[in-house]
Amino acid sequence: MFYLLLKYVVIGPLLRLLFRPRIEGLERVPEEGAAIIAGNHLSFSDHFLMPAILRRRITFLAKAEYFTGPGLKGRLTAAFFRSIGQIPVDRAGRGAGRAAVEEGVGVLRKGELLGIYPEGTRSHDGRLYKGRVGVASMALRAGVPVIPCAMVGTFEIQPPGRRLPRLGRVTIRFGEPLDFSRHAGLEDERAVLRAVTDEIMHEILQLSGQEYVDQYAPDAKAASSGRSGGGV
Repeated sequence: MFYLLLKYVVIGPLLRLLFRPRIEGLERVPEEGAAIIAGNHLSFSDHFLMPAILRRRITFLAKAEYFTGPGLKGRLTAAFFRSIGQIPVDRAGRGAGRAAVEEGVGVLRKGELLGIYPEGTRSHDGRLYKGRVGVASMALRAGVPVIPCAMVGTFEIQPPGRRLPRLGRVTIRFGEPLDFSRHAGLEDERAVLRAVTDEIMHEILQLSGQEYVDQYAPDAKAASSGRSGGGV
């Protein structure tokens, strides 16, 4: 109920008014049945803009930090993400990636749309980074298509670190659904998961026009600030 209220009464109309999003390829998102929408991740605004324009409800795997923040702000943020049906995923420690995959497959087996950012985090500089193989594992295990999606312009209106977005126009592009049924039964083959993920990232790249970096985003960010990085 709260999700529908935000989408059609509160946030959805406001976002359409402020950012006048151009929508390309929306007809490529299936009207029913399970599917993954895999997109680039440039801005906190991405969490709201894509769901606002989709006809169907979409569930995202959200980082656990959104649910565990301190103080009043943290409690309000957690309540918001829970109320719109987003799923917290702990990205730290052994088994974190496997837990995220299990959560995603559970959503897909209900016949729902699952949203995922294969980069695993927001791009700190507007470039597209190497995708993690969780998206491929979910697609193969659930036997569902993957619709690539590109957010264009959201980095400019709200780059990481900016609390409130600037006014500006954004574009949201959906590509042709990708069918990976030819890899059925190979969801435990690391080489297959890497190839499927790279194909998904290539399609996102074609839609977004970003510069591609063959490195995980957290590692690149850590290297740029002189720290050692890591990830699941």
